[in-house]
This record gives sequence, structure tokens and C-alpha cells, in this order.
Amino acid sequence: MPKILSGIGATERWLIVIIACIGAGLALGTDTFLTLVNMFDLLNYSAVNVIFAAGLLVVLVAGGIDISFAVAASVVQYLTAITLMQFGGGNWAVGFGLAMLFGAGLGAINAALIYHFRIISIVVTIATFNLFFGLLMFFTGGVSIYMLPSWLTRRVILFEQETAVGWAEITLPVAVMVAVLAATWLLLRRVSIGRQLFAMGDNTEGARRLGINIGAMHYLAYGWLGACAGIAGLMQAHYAQEVVPNALYGRELEVLAAVVLGGARLGGGRGTLLGAVLGLVLISVTQNGLNLLGVSPYAFRMIVGFIILVAISMSGETLGFLNERLRRPRLAHTPRKGAAS
Repeated sequence: MPKILSGIGATERWLIVIIACIGAGLALGTDTFLTLVNMFDLLNYSAVNVIFAAGLLVVLVAGGIDISFAVAASVVQYLTAITLMQFGGGNWAVGFGLAMLFGAGLGAINAALIYHFRIISIVVTIATFNLFFGLLMFFTGGVSIYMLPSWLTRRVILFEQETAVGWAEITLPVAVMVAVLAATWLLLRRVSIGRQLFAMGDNTEGARRLGINIGAMHYLAYGWLGACAGIAGLMQAHYAQEVVPNALYGRELEVLAAVVLGGARLGGGRGTLLGAVLGLVLISVTQNGLNLLGVSPYAFRMIVGFIILVAISMSGETLGFLNERLRRPRLAHTPRKGAAS
């Protein structure tokens, strides 16, 4: 491996190699993949999924799993939009505060059910996935909200560049994505609470014996994911300039697959932010490339699913084993005793 990759794990290295190979193939197969417009559009669109992934990684590290976060983000969109309109429109600070508060509250519901009632996290979040979405559709009737505060629908362009095929722009969701990634990195890698989350995910009983407050860790992990889901929902509303009840429906499995593909262990105790981001990059680049190649929508999910399956099967211990084999020097062949020379 190149020296620049020597400081990261085996899973991340292989993901970088795979992404580079797919990117090279798409650059040769299409005229638009490597254009600045397409790259920036891909970055702007993927920002919401990356925010989801940062929150989900915290839950996976803590030994849990959550598939309700995308629906929770849709609920937060509605709650935030309605609350803002009731109180005169607000501003970005109020919007972010409300979104994080509502999101953390929904995450706390999951944490309470999992910790206090001793229910497996996947069962709880399947239930809340259907509960949240059912309540949302029941009370809204599936009707979208188009009348949003002007500050929320006004495009915030951080960088723009005119090219031969149009304007390439980096918008606000990208900056918010970077801020969420930085905060999550600090949580997991630079404060003692992050080490406690890893310890709980690796061995819950051992963490309890060390004096770690397991209940508090549950509320922190699911609350963090809920807050990230709230922020992602707000950014989706800003990006689409409307609130649609099913706009984020279905993204949960895509994000979960990407984070696991990036090396996060479903059993907890392991995972990196870089791996989660690279997993999403691989899926996003693949989806974008297939779209540019004009692949049939029916074959689209099949091809993406196959790539995810292969990538996940090559992650974790398998990649570590292959990396170790590549590092190990070859031994000279020694003929067996009695064999013909």
C-alpha cells in the first residue's frame, strides 16, 4: 500500500482502493462523472446520509442498532416546520435547536425502551420505525409542507465555480456535515465518554463492573443519533425546499450497510468515522455512476446490493487477514524430506 495509507486500517485501505478503481472506470466510461458539477452535486446530496452515518456509528459502537433514524428525521422535519411557523418563523439557530431537541427526544424513546425494558435494539427500532412513520402519515395525511420560513428555503452557497457544463456549487449541508463529523470524532476519540461507549459495546458486563453508567450510555448513543437525524432532516428540508413525509423513507438500510461496510461491527466495540464515510462514498459513487451509465432502475438496486454484499464480506477480519498476508514475507520453498530433487 502507498505510504499515505499506512496510518489507517485495513478496511479503509481496501475501500479507498475499490473507490479509486470504480472512479477510474466511470471516468473512462462517461464524460460527466469527473466534472466539477457532478462531484459537487454528489457531495451536496450525500451530506444528509453522512450526517446520518455519523450518528449511527455512535450507536453501533455502543453495541446497539437503529433503523428508525430516517423516519425520525421525517418526523422532526414536520415538528420543526410546524413549531417554527407557529412562533413567527425563527432563524437558523432556533431551527437547529428545535431539530436537535426533537431528534434527541425520539432517540431517548428508543433508549428507554431498550434499557429499561431489556428489549433487543433491533426489535425496538423496528417497532418505533413503524410507530413513528404511522403517526406521521396519520396526522399529516401524507401532505407535504411547502410554506416554510424564508431563511430555510433560501439557498446558502459556500462556494461556486462556473464551468463549461454549468455552475458547480457547494451548499450549506456540506458545512453542517463537516461540523457533525468533527463533533462525532471528538466524542468518540477525544473524550472519556467515547472510550466508555467503545467499552460498553465490546463487553457490556465488563463495562458495568468498571463503573460505567450503562443507562447513561444508552441515552447518549441514541440521543446523539436522534440529534444527528434531526439535523439531517433540517438539511433535507433546506436542500429540497419542502417537507415531504416519505422523502427519507428507505435511507436507513442504505446508511446502515455503508457504516457496516466501513468496518463498524454489528456486535459493538469497533468502528471508525473514516470507514463510515468511505462506505457511503462507495455506495454514492456506485449509484451515481450507474445512473450516468443509464442502467435500468430494476438492475440498479440489484447491482448496488451485490457490490454491498461483496464489500461487506471483504470487510473486518477478512481484510485484516488479507492485509497481514500481504505484509508477511514469503518463505523460500523447502522440499519435503524424501521428495525428488
